[in-house]
Amino acid sequence: MTTLAFDDEGVDVVYEGTEFRLEQELIEEATEKSYHDVTDHEVLQIVAKQPNLQGEPRRIGDILD
Repeated sequence: MTTLAFDDEGVDVVYEGTEFRLEQELIEEATEKSYHDVTDHEVLQIVAKQPNLQGEPRRIGDILD
């Protein structure tokens, strides 16, 4: 299972028992989008090869509001 915790500066990730951080700048470079316009599904696709994408994607900007 993958867990994502969003804040204004990046995302704390737990993936297969490993904890790490994706900084805002890295996410913006990988997606070529503004951090607040990136969705949680896009972050999961950065982390995992075949993520289990369930539900509607949510923009980081909406999650942080």
